[in-house]
Amino acid sequence: MEENMKLVTLEDTVEYHLFLIPDESRDPEKQKEILQKYIERIMTMFAPILVPYIWQNQPFNLKYKPGKGSVPAHLYGVTKFGDNIEDEWFIVYVIKEITKEFPELIARIEDNDGQFLLIEAADFLPKWLDPDNSVNRVFFHQGELCIIPAPRKPEAESWLPTTPPTIPQALTIISAHREKVLASELVRASVNRRIKGYPEKIQASLHRAHCFLPAGIVAVLKQQPRLVAAAVQAFYLRDPIDLRACRIFKTFLPETRIMTLVTFTKCLYAQLVQQRFVPDRRSGYELPPPSHPQYRAHELGMKLAHGFEILCSKCSPHFSDSKKSLVTNSPLWASFLESLKKNDYFKGLIEGSAQYQERLEMAKNYFQLSVNRPESSLAMSPGEEILTMLQTIPFDIEELKKEETNLHPEDDDRWLDLSPDQLEQLLQEAAGKKESQPISKKEEQDYDLTQVSESMKAFISKVSTHKGAELPQEPSEAPITFDADSFLNYFDKILGPRPHESDSDDLDEEDFECLDSDDDVDLETQEAGEEVSLKGTLDNLKSYMAQMDQELAHTNIGKSFTTRKQLNKEPPSQTASNNSDEEDSGAGDSVMEPVDIDLNLVSNILESYSSQAGLAGPASNLLQSMGVQLPDNSDHEPQASQA
Repeated sequence: MEENMKLVTLEDTVEYHLFLIPDESRDPEKQKEILQKYIERIMTMFAPILVPYIWQNQPFNLKYKPGKGSVPAHLYGVTKFGDNIEDEWFIVYVIKEITKEFPELIARIEDNDGQFLLIEAADFLPKWLDPDNSVNRVFFHQGELCIIPAPRKPEAESWLPTTPPTIPQALTIISAHREKVLASELVRASVNRRIKGYPEKIQASLHRAHCFLPAGIVAVLKQQPRLVAAAVQAFYLRDPIDLRACRIFKTFLPETRIMTLVTFTKCLYAQLVQQRFVPDRRSGYELPPPSHPQYRAHELGMKLAHGFEILCSKCSPHFSDSKKSLVTNSPLWASFLESLKKNDYFKGLIEGSAQYQERLEMAKNYFQLSVNRPESSLAMSPGEEILTMLQTIPFDIEELKKEETNLHPEDDDRWLDLSPDQLEQLLQEAAGKKESQPISKKEEQDYDLTQVSESMKAFISKVSTHKGAELPQEPSEAPITFDADSFLNYFDKILGPRPHESDSDDLDEEDFECLDSDDDVDLETQEAGEEVSLKGTLDNLKSYMAQMDQELAHTNIGKSFTTRKQLNKEPPSQTASNNSDEEDSGAGDSVMEPVDIDLNLVSNILESYSSQAGLAGPASNLLQSMGVQLPDNSDHEPQASQA
């Protein structure tokens, strides 16, 4: 039996804060009363999408947080989303919609990485914005992302603080100057693209699979489908101590197993499927051979049963339920239930029916976890909740077996095995790029390789900093600029300082001849000397470059470049004879033919691209980041020089 060490995962969390627009006439008690009413209004309005949602670790929740220091009283929530990043972006969608429905609320959201919304839109952020000065600048208001700018000059905008704003300053600025602090269209589009499709997208993130489970687990999941997440996590993060409780099952006996349909998130399903596990022989959970048509259902049920058993083993079977506060005793429950009915949460179901009771139990649990959330010391663990349900909810195994014959078909799980094309499409969508269309044969024949050289020129012309190189977003729309002053400055650095800026120690003998020993040198004579000196320096530089060309002409370096002379399609024999004549005539008669820079650039890139054999590499990564898509190499051997 596998008894591996417990897997270590980071507790990724997302925090969200909802502030009221500042109002000096509002006293603290009134503010607290208003905020508590907002909790009920928000959780009730969004109950239809929040109640059935299966969270990886923790649900969306809100509670009142009193003011402290410069931070005013507000609504606060924190959710551990673990491995399922979709939970985090679903919360972003919910927060965005809350500020849209309640314009008097301003929201801030961040996670372990800080301002992850800015990370998502990193390609379109203004130059001045970085993690050091982004504190208290990024908010949601009226359903739109706002970024409080920094003043370009200290006194340019009186309403902008010169340092990162405090929370009260930020709330005042956003409420008074919303149009001025609205994030750019590209930044907002990046975030909106990430949450596009909600709430319909929730169904696309689910996976329904047949599982061979004990009847007790089937009854629990009918009442609380969300508990599948806790069971999967318990099995996924098991350790040897956890598995001791699964040597002999005490709560979920294998002989009561029936076939049922379980709803997972795709993340939970993938976590369960990818785990290789052999049950203990003493547990009674035996698997059919892999060739059995229902082998996957038996395997999934076995793993899930181990997760539920581990959860229940962490609490005493005779635990006291005194710490469970009855939901119906809360003064908020009656108004909350009435609001659910007004928002058509029960979908017209007859009160008292089985489906009505299932949705009512889900609403009670949702209310307990998210609205009337108890202190952590008093909260029930998943195992205690499961045992309580087994004690209080009657279920008939024979009735459940009758349902076994009318199960809905399970979902196709071929999404687990992505093809290279599908993976590439997902990566492009995640990067915010449009799906690349395959290049047709005609387009391949007419492919213009000048796009490669022009894109590379645009890339080289970009000014890079210590933070890295900048890639042009659209090569065709990024003209190459030329700064004459900067070019002259760089040229001066290559040539050295001018005569009138040089120290005496840096002057050559020729420069001394141009200087008069007398102090009364005429200005015109001095300027003439400067021109002569500069002209002489340029001539010397050209002479050095010519000598270097002559020396490189007789090396393999010179032969590695394609010259314009070779493009004239001279016969090889003539070229060879010319080369031999040049070598025989000495270095003084050798001529270095001009190199075709564009052709050499494209040839080398194509050769590098071809050597990747369709895999990721420096050439393809660089070209794709510049928006250049090369056709597939149909040749068996690299033919870069023929391109």
